[in-house]
Amino acid sequence: MLIKAVIFDLDGTITQPYFDFDAIREEIGLDRNSGPVLESMRKMTPQQRRRAEEILHFHESQAVTESRLNTGAKQTLSVLRKAGIHIGVLTRNKRSNALAIAHKHGLKFDAIIGREDGPVKPDAFGVLRICKQFSVKPGETLLVGDYLFDLLCAKAAGAIAVLLTNNRQAGEFTEHSDFTIESIDQILKIIEEMNNPHKE
Repeated sequence: MLIKAVIFDLDGTITQPYFDFDAIREEIGLDRNSGPVLESMRKMTPQQRRRAEEILHFHESQAVTESRLNTGAKQTLSVLRKAGIHIGVLTRNKRSNALAIAHKHGLKFDAIIGREDGPVKPDAFGVLRICKQFSVKPGETLLVGDYLFDLLCAKAAGAIAVLLTNNRQAGEFTEHSDFTIESIDQILKIIEEMNNPHKE
């Protein structure tokens, strides 16, 4: 099946890893082992949640300001665009932060789904929404990310899961991926081989 779209995670995939979620949990008042921040926030009182959101927003704004692209990210997006492959971003961050990253670094995304748009990864919602927008099937779509939730999200939606191994936990996630890459530009070889299977 031809690859017609690539959906990228934002933080740690298009941009270099920045967030220290253990430190963010501590600042919010959560145990370091309390699990994902967004899920933990759902169990808070309205007052606790407002405070947690302020802390999270502060760190997310800092991440935009300090953001640096992963090696090869801009060039990879350019090659995909020239090849007519749709480019989406699916993030547990806010859509406005993804737009700010795009503006800062001169990137163009064809679709962005953030946490305010619906159920977050690992739910299949974002992949299915983007595929519908692009009029492509999940099986014609790569989802590229650096964390377990990216891979589980891809699997739940029926997309192809690609793990970028720049996360110190990457070894724990590989069993859930269809492909593993060390740098973002390696997806171009995957796409070329899948779209031209008989090429010598």
